[in-house]
Amino acid sequence: MSAPYLAADGLVRVYPGTDPNGTGLVWAHGGAFVHGTLDMNESDWVARELASRGTTVVSVDYRLTTETENRYPAASDDMLAAWAWTREHAGELGIQQERTAIGGTSAGGNLAAGATLRLIERGSAAPALVVLAYPTLLAVQPEPSPELRAKLSADPEADRFQPDRVRSMYEFYLGGSVDGAPVPAVPGLAGAELLVQFPPTVMVNSDADELRASGEAFAERLRAAGREVSVAVEPGTTHGHLNRPDEGPGALATIERIAARLRDLATA
Repeated sequence: MSAPYLAADGLVRVYPGTDPNGTGLVWAHGGAFVHGTLDMNESDWVARELASRGTTVVSVDYRLTTETENRYPAASDDMLAAWAWTREHAGELGIQQERTAIGGTSAGGNLAAGATLRLIERGSAAPALVVLAYPTLLAVQPEPSPELRAKLSADPEADRFQPDRVRSMYEFYLGGSVDGAPVPAVPGLAGAELLVQFPPTVMVNSDADELRASGEAFAERLRAAGREVSVAVEPGTTHGHLNRPDEGPGALATIERIAARLRDLATA
C-alpha cells in the first residue's frame, strides 16, 4: 500500500488501495461525537486493512463536539464535504464514483447514515453502499432482546450504554433536547419516504453491546422499506471491537466481512 496522506486541507487522510479494485470508502471513526482521532485503530488500522484488500479509504477528521462548539450539524457537514471531495477527485484516487461507499463505527456510523439521508433529501448522488459497524442510530433505544440482556448481565463491563447515557450523548451532540431532533442526527427515526431510497447496507454489530438494539431496529426499518440490508453479530465481542484488533479474532473477522462486501461492489 502507498503511504497514507492528508488531503482536502486536512479534512481527510487517504489510504490508497493496494492493487486497487475501483472501490472507495469514506470512513468515520467513533467516539460518542466528542472523542477520537485519525490515528485510533478503528480509523487507521481499519483503513490500512481495507486498503490492503484493494479499497481506497478516505478517513474523515470530522469536528468533535465540545462544551461550546461543533454541535450538530458540524460533524455531519464534514462528512458531506469529505463525500463531495472524494467524488470530485475519484479519478485521481483510482475510485469509480459508482463504486464508492460510506461508513463508520459507533458515532461514525451515525454520521455515515445521517450524511446518506441528507444526500437523499437533497437529491444528490448517494453512496453505492453503506457500511455500519456497531452504530448508534437512536437517541431513545429500544429494549434489548432477552438474549442480549442476558449477555450484558453476564458481562457488567460491557453494559455501559444504558438509555440515560445514550440520550445524554445525543443531547450534548445536539445542544438540546432530542425531541424534534433533525432526522439525519438520529437516523433510526427516518421514515419510509427516505428509507425507500437508502443504499444497500452492511451492518456488523458487537455481540454484548446494547447499541445492537438501535442497529437492529434500523435494519428492520430498512427491510420494511424493501431495502437490501445484511446484519451480522461478531461473536464474543463488545462495543468498539475494531479498536482492539489484538484482543481476539473479532476485529479481523469484521474486516473480512466488510472487505467481502466491497469486493462484491467492485464486480457489480
